[in-house]
Amino acid sequence: MTAGLTAPPELALIATCDLSAVCRGRALPVGDIDDQLATGCGWVPANLGLTPFGGIVADNVFGSVGDLRLIPDPGTRTRIDGVPGRPPLTVLLSDITHTDGTPWGCCPRTFLKNALRDLEAETGLQVLASFEHEFMLVDPGRAPDPPFSLQALRRVEPLGTLLMQVLADAGLQPEMWLPEYGAHQWEVTLSPADGLTAADRAVLVREIVRDLVDALGQHASFAPLIDPDGSGNGVHVHLSLRDADGVPAMYDPSRPGRLSAAAGSFAAGILSHARSLVAFTAPSAISYLRLVPHRWSAGYAFLGNRNREALLRVCPTVEMAGKDPARQLNLEYRAADAASNPWLVLGLLVRAGLDGVRDGLSAPALVDGEVDNLTSDERAAAGVQELPGSLSAALELLKADDTVTGWLDPQLLATFLSIKRDELELADSLAPKEQCRRYADIY
Repeated sequence: MTAGLTAPPELALIATCDLSAVCRGRALPVGDIDDQLATGCGWVPANLGLTPFGGIVADNVFGSVGDLRLIPDPGTRTRIDGVPGRPPLTVLLSDITHTDGTPWGCCPRTFLKNALRDLEAETGLQVLASFEHEFMLVDPGRAPDPPFSLQALRRVEPLGTLLMQVLADAGLQPEMWLPEYGAHQWEVTLSPADGLTAADRAVLVREIVRDLVDALGQHASFAPLIDPDGSGNGVHVHLSLRDADGVPAMYDPSRPGRLSAAAGSFAAGILSHARSLVAFTAPSAISYLRLVPHRWSAGYAFLGNRNREALLRVCPTVEMAGKDPARQLNLEYRAADAASNPWLVLGLLVRAGLDGVRDGLSAPALVDGEVDNLTSDERAAAGVQELPGSLSAALELLKADDTVTGWLDPQLLATFLSIKRDELELADSLAPKEQCRRYADIY
């Protein structure tokens, strides 16, 4: 530091995550943040219409009119430190409100908060969740290492050790770091938390990974695919139900899949709307190149017992060394990716699950084996449905689902559809390989 000069102030970012799953916001000196907690900072309604590729959609419903506030939640205060060559940064995730402080109907985080509130008010149940993220190290300059191998783990060091430390210091409670099946593919998992915290962490972990990998001179991409012929990156959402005292409410060893009656109805609610939900959970043009059979993603909507081709999977439990299966049993939703907003993904899953519980839906049939081995009659009996084969098909199914669209503020829905039309127009002009490259640069 040159004599007479003071160190630059550490910054804090008041942030949101938008419909394109991009974290955006405004920064200020961290020493000023306490003065901003009550009133936040300015925001613009049309910002909801920002596309992942830049620019606001021309047909956004807000035009150039209006003002909003980003109101930071002090409970989300996260200090990111330990990234080589970069100063610390404090991030506070925010709710978007009107200038008088009343909630804005299009705020994705508020959408999740309201869904969790309604689930608890109507059923007494709370959600415990975690988001598993997969990503690729793009162009690492060497041949892929063997999947899951010690060799792969050590070749990228110090990335893994640094990442786990940065995540731990930020309070995100990292659980595992591993080389995945795909070429140059990695997975990072976090410990389960209440629904809102889990989704907040899902927003933050992507940004921390990108920041650290970029500081180390590489590029991390969470895009659903970076090569049409390669492995895809998913975001697997694990969730379980607890009562108000934290007692597990999902486990019943006397029932199929060991799912309680409430858990079975919750699963049925998700599956009843699965074909329209994927428009939000897999919302890119290339998401549907990944959501096909035999990619270990989700080519069909059904409830699978430990089945990694299922849209909704009953996960295994460990029943050794005194472990309690009731505290482990959870459902895994496998048709999401990092082009989706975590608050909206979990909020929609909760809304759909609540719908199933409210209507007393019967638990779905459990599919143990390969769907390809079932006859058409067996598939129908098990409730197996084909997922839409493209984003445009998913959007049409979404628009036709009055229940799902009824959960969403009309302006949020209209803006989302405008963004997706814009993306599809661009995608239609590109070959699949170029589509993947464009998304890999963004996500």
